[in-house]
Amino acid sequence: MTSHPAAYDLTPGATIALLGALLAALPLAWLWFRHRDAGTRGRLHALTVLTLFLTFDLVLFGAFTRLTDSGLGCPDWPGCYGSASPLGAHGDIQSAQTALPSGPVTHGKAWVEMTHRYLATGVGALIALLAAWSWWAKRRAVQAISPWWASATLVWVCLQGAFGALTVTMKLYPAIVTAHLLGGLVLLALLVVQSESYRPVPLALPASLRRGVSIVALLAIVQIALGGWVSTNYAVLACRDFPTCQGAWWPAMDFEHGFTLLRELGAGKDGGYLPFAALTAIHVAHRIGAAVLLSALVWLAWLLRARREPAAGRWAIALVGVALWQLASGLSNVVLGWPLLSALAHTGGAAMLVVLLTTLVVRMLAPLTQADAVAHLHDPARVRVATGGAS
Repeated sequence: MTSHPAAYDLTPGATIALLGALLAALPLAWLWFRHRDAGTRGRLHALTVLTLFLTFDLVLFGAFTRLTDSGLGCPDWPGCYGSASPLGAHGDIQSAQTALPSGPVTHGKAWVEMTHRYLATGVGALIALLAAWSWWAKRRAVQAISPWWASATLVWVCLQGAFGALTVTMKLYPAIVTAHLLGGLVLLALLVVQSESYRPVPLALPASLRRGVSIVALLAIVQIALGGWVSTNYAVLACRDFPTCQGAWWPAMDFEHGFTLLRELGAGKDGGYLPFAALTAIHVAHRIGAAVLLSALVWLAWLLRARREPAAGRWAIALVGVALWQLASGLSNVVLGWPLLSALAHTGGAAMLVVLLTTLVVRMLAPLTQADAVAHLHDPARVRVATGGAS
């Protein structure tokens, strides 16, 4: 037995796919029973929402896998030492754990990593079903259902699976791990768009406020990418005090090494060790981005609240709520020494922000019906209240 298996061993692929399909069958059976009287469009909407919920959970479990250093619990892909589960790889895992008890391969880490792969396969199976069902409905001309968003989601989840494989085989290469994290959030956004397409809920906003929403969405993308870079480079504890960092407002920082994307984990741009000042630069950049994004979220919430409409007010409350959640969980990571619960809460907050902003953008861009458009000309507030909301 060896603790250095080939990077790719497709032998257990069929078994893992079967396990994923069985996992997908459980929520699918529940959904089918619960919505047995709904039409095709209603069932597709329900399945999309269910898949969105499970994908959100998968993003959190992926964060748990990374935060518990379980990403290399099985050093090959898609199985574990060529087996479909850690049970079949018991001997190899035991050898690796005995050689390095605190290393990346242990029985516990192997189970965490493989559980993540099983869950990802199950979500992939549900997305594949959504795409196939959408095309079937289109060909049967069922309620004018478009299959394109479902197809785009299927393509993206396949790319996400490829990045998941590279995360393992390239030994947690920071740029790949960050791309994998961002890919999971993009998958959430695609499922939100798909869900909204089945039951459009237009939200009429003036042009100035639409621009504000777009600006905040772009800032969120940049900040989440910075957060992923902090996490994948393990730069959270580069600053253990707040609001200063290492007792200074502007500590020694090396942005050149810190933001060199094409480098291995822990390595600088020249192949040597990554300087601690580079980790500090990554952390401080994320702090600056957080201050900008939080200010923008509060500003957008204030603009929405100022419209004095129930729908806009609900959006304002939701945006302020997630902003406060991210502030509290982010500060907890720093002052409490990066506890697992706070780190997971911070990732969950980022995922929720993606869901909220994507929903807001989709509803903002959704065309009003002719009746709503006419009513908007005479009474804009009534249309916004009737058609928009943060639910």
